[in-house]
Amino acid sequence: MKTAFKQYQRIEATGLWRPSPDEQRREVVVSIGEATLTISDFNDRPLTHWSLAALERQNPGAIPAIYNPDGDPGETLELDQSETTMIEAIDKLQRAIERARPHPGRLRWASVGGVVAAVVALLVFWLPGALQSHVVSVLPQIKRQEIGEMVLRRIERVSGRACNARDAQASLRALAQRTGVRRIVILPAGVQESLGLPGGIVLLNRALVEDYEDPAVAAGYIIAERARAAWQDPLDELLDRTGTVAAFRLLTTGGLTAGQIDAYTEQVLSEPRPEIADEALLQSFAQARLPSTPYAYARDITGETVLPLIEADPMAGQPPDQVLPDRDWVRLQNICGD
Repeated sequence: MKTAFKQYQRIEATGLWRPSPDEQRREVVVSIGEATLTISDFNDRPLTHWSLAALERQNPGAIPAIYNPDGDPGETLELDQSETTMIEAIDKLQRAIERARPHPGRLRWASVGGVVAAVVALLVFWLPGALQSHVVSVLPQIKRQEIGEMVLRRIERVSGRACNARDAQASLRALAQRTGVRRIVILPAGVQESLGLPGGIVLLNRALVEDYEDPAVAAGYIIAERARAAWQDPLDELLDRTGTVAAFRLLTTGGLTAGQIDAYTEQVLSEPRPEIADEALLQSFAQARLPSTPYAYARDITGETVLPLIEADPMAGQPPDQVLPDRDWVRLQNICGD
């Protein structure tokens, strides 16, 4: 199977991708990585990653070939007749993955081997906490990003699709770069204030950009999510809520079920974010050269419950680095386009 991956990992093709049935198809670049299909725009920015093991073909043998990720037939990728090399590569890699899987009934010892493997796993890891820590430490970044994107898609079913006004995208990327996160997503609802997901994704409620004139407020909530991530890895938090079965599945298959993702999102969206020690928050603000006072007053307009963040503001008495130029901030405030 590794030989098959190496043979095709440099292949690229163009196709038509549609993230949902109510959106228009767009032309994209498709490339094969190790066990994943990456869909990017023509500026080489990844739009999504699909697991080859969980890829479904809607019309086997027909052209154009139409694919979708397992469990989400509304998101599609079309490859026409000119991309037969890519189509053949996907088919061959899926066959290689299928051959590598155990086939109950074909080999009688497969079930016995599974029991033995489970026993060995219990003996090696012994405690669920050790298993979870091991998964968090070994899961590659690309898998974290896939899980973060899966969680985001499930949240969007509750919140509505992420705000994506075209002229605000550069401002959104600038804010992510300024605050040191990989990606920021503005949601119209669902998230109470902010939420950090695996893979360096931070979700913000639209009110944090629409209701404040100072971009330091939104930046402050992002910094707070970074501090939480330093205190507890978002993947670790997800596994805390989904349990040992989810951790074991993630270790053995590299993925989580839709039910496990839903269990996490239902909990995390209904509960307040964990409190972080003021010292840790202030250290994060200092590292980012951002004032903590605007964030503090956004949390409590009286300032009474956040007094340490105001009195010990690391940027007090000195000019802070600019969060965003005024023009970019105005564009970002209109990202939801209502």
